[in-house]
Amino acid sequence: MNHTEHHRMMIKDFRTRFYFSLALTLPILALTPLVQNTMGFEWTFPGADYVVFSLATILYIIGGWPFLSGMVEELKEKSPGMMTLIGMAITVAYGYSTAVTFGLSGTAFYWELATLIAIMLAGHWIEMSSVVGASAALEKLARLMPATAHKKKGETIQDIPSQQIQDGDFLVVKPGEKIPADGHITEGESYVNESMITGESRPVHRKEGDALIGGSINGEGSLTLEVEGVGEDAYLSKIIQMVQNAQEAKSKTQKLSDRAAKYLTISALTVGFATLAAWLIVGFDLQFAITRMATVMIITCPHALGLAIPLVVSVSTAKSAQNGLLIQNRTAFEQARKINAIVFDKTGTLTEGTFTVTEVSRTDSSQIGKEELVQLAASLETYSEHPIGKSIVAYAQEQSIELIPVEDAKAIKGKGISGTIHGSTILVASPSHVRELGFEIPPSSEEKAVTRVFVVSDDVLIGSIILSDTIREQSYQAISSLQKMGISCWMLTGDNEATAQAVSKELGMDGYFAEVLPDEKQTKIKELQNKGLFVAMTGDGVNDSPALAQADVGIAIGSGTDVAASTADIILVHSNPQDIVTLIQFGKATYRKMIQNLIWATAYNILAIPLAAGVLYSLGFVLQPEIGAILMTLSTVIVAVNARLLRISKEPAN
Repeated sequence: MNHTEHHRMMIKDFRTRFYFSLALTLPILALTPLVQNTMGFEWTFPGADYVVFSLATILYIIGGWPFLSGMVEELKEKSPGMMTLIGMAITVAYGYSTAVTFGLSGTAFYWELATLIAIMLAGHWIEMSSVVGASAALEKLARLMPATAHKKKGETIQDIPSQQIQDGDFLVVKPGEKIPADGHITEGESYVNESMITGESRPVHRKEGDALIGGSINGEGSLTLEVEGVGEDAYLSKIIQMVQNAQEAKSKTQKLSDRAAKYLTISALTVGFATLAAWLIVGFDLQFAITRMATVMIITCPHALGLAIPLVVSVSTAKSAQNGLLIQNRTAFEQARKINAIVFDKTGTLTEGTFTVTEVSRTDSSQIGKEELVQLAASLETYSEHPIGKSIVAYAQEQSIELIPVEDAKAIKGKGISGTIHGSTILVASPSHVRELGFEIPPSSEEKAVTRVFVVSDDVLIGSIILSDTIREQSYQAISSLQKMGISCWMLTGDNEATAQAVSKELGMDGYFAEVLPDEKQTKIKELQNKGLFVAMTGDGVNDSPALAQADVGIAIGSGTDVAASTADIILVHSNPQDIVTLIQFGKATYRKMIQNLIWATAYNILAIPLAAGVLYSLGFVLQPEIGAILMTLSTVIVAVNARLLRISKEPAN
C-alpha cells in the first residue's frame, strides 16, 4: 500500500470512529445528571450507571484507540505530543469514572470522556481531510522508467521487462522512447532530452561513446546502448534514495499543535501529581486527593484544543487554494514565516522553459533584411527535428513570415542543416561548425542567449538568430518583493555558467549555482542550511525533487512534473513566482491565527487548573464540573469563530 492510499484509509478510519463515538456519546450525555440538570429533564432507570459504564468502555476502547496507540508511539520515541495529551486525559477520565461507578466517592467523568473523544476524532478528521497531501513522489519517480526494453541479442531484438535488465546488456532505444537504463552509446547518435533529470534546458547531442541516463527521452535517432549500473547503482535510484532520506528527516519536524500538547502534558502531570501530594501532605484522605488530581488532569486537556489547529488548517487550506496555493505539508506551511533564503530552479521556474527567438541580426556583408533571414532559416529548419529548428519555424509562423520551397535538404548531424533555396546554397549551423568553416563569429548584444545559430548563403555569413529561454514576467517582481522582505534569492540550475550568470544578473539575484546535477542541488541546499539559513526551494522538474525534499519548505511550480509536485510541501497552482510572496504572508497570518486559537483553547486553564486543584478550598470554593464544562464550551465556540476570521495579511514588502 502506498502512502497516499494509507492516508485516505486513515481519513476513513477517523470518520468511521467519529460517527460510532457520536452514537455512543448521545446516550451517555442523556444519562448524565449534569446534562439533565442543565437541560431541565430527568431520566434514569435501575442499572443506568452500569449502562453508561458499558457504553463508555466500548467508546474508550474503539473511539479512543487512535489516541491510545498514538500515545504509546510518541512515548516510545520520547516525543510526547497531541496523542499523549489526549490519551492521558481519556485514560484518567475513564479510570477515575470507573472507580466512582464501583464505589469511590465522587462524580464520574464519563460525559467528559465521551465528548473529548468525539471532538478530538472530529478535529483529526477535519485536519487530515483538509490536507490530503500525502506524497507519492517515490512511486512517480519510479514510473519515469519505461516498463519494457528492447534487448539486442546478436541480430535479434526481444522485448523484456525493465526489471530484467542487467549490466552488460545491449538495448535498442527507438526515436521518441524513454531510455530504460544508464549506460553508454555503442551505436548511433541523437539529441536526448535530459531536462527532467539534469535540469539542462536544451536537448543535448549524444553520439557513440557518450553516457546516457535512464529516464531521459531519446530524440529522432535510433541508439544502441550498453547497460552500466542497474538497481541501486542507477542514477534515478540514487535520486529516489536522496528524496526518501530527505523526506524522512523532514517528517520528524514537530507540528505547532504537538509542541503545545507536549507542554500541556508536562503541565498536567506536574500539577496533577503535585495536587495529589499536596492534599495528602496536609492531611486529606486518598479519595479526596485522587478526585482533585483527576479533575486537574482532565481539565488540562481542553476540548477546544482538538479544534484549535484543525479548524485553522481547514480554513487556511481552502483560502490558500483560492489564492493559487495547494498545501501538502502543514508543518512546512506553518514554518513558511521563517524563510530567509529562497533557492529557485531556473528552467521552467524563473524562465518559461521553452526557446524563444530574442534577436535576429545581419552581418555587414549581408544584402538581405531580417525578415528574409528568418524566412531562409525557417524554411530550411522545416526539414529538421531539432527543437531549436522547431522554435525558429514557430517564430516565423508567429511573425506571419511565408515559408519557401527547399531543394536537397540535408541534416548535418550535430552541426546544422543545409539545402538549396532559389538556386543558392543555404546553411543553418552551430557556432562550432561555423568556426570550422573558417568564419569569424561576430559579437552579440544579447548576453542572456542560451543558443545562437548562424545562416550562411553561398559561403557568405549573412546573419545569426539568437534563442533564449525567456524569463517569466512575474519573476522580476517576485525577486524584488522577496528581497524587500529581507529574503535572499538564489538560482540553482543545470545550465551552463554563462547562461546562469546572465539570468541571475538580469533578475538581480543574490547569487547562483550553475551546472549543478540533482545530487549536487541537494548539497547546495544543505550548504545554505548549514549557514543557519531557513531555506525554501522552488522547482518544477524531477531533477529538483531531492532539493525540494531537502529544503525546509519545498515549493513546486504547478506546470511542472508530477514528481516535483508530489515531493514538494506547497504547490503554486498558477506557476507564478509572485505567489511565493503571498505564500509567506499567508503563512504568517495562519501562524498568528493558530497561536490565537491555542491561547483561546488553553487560556482558561490559567484559571481553571488552580481552582480545580483546590487553591480556594479554604474559602469554601472548589471548581465544579459544571463550571469547567461552561468554560470549555465557551473556549470551543471562540476558537471556531476565530478560525473563520482568517485573512491573508498583504503586508507591504519593506
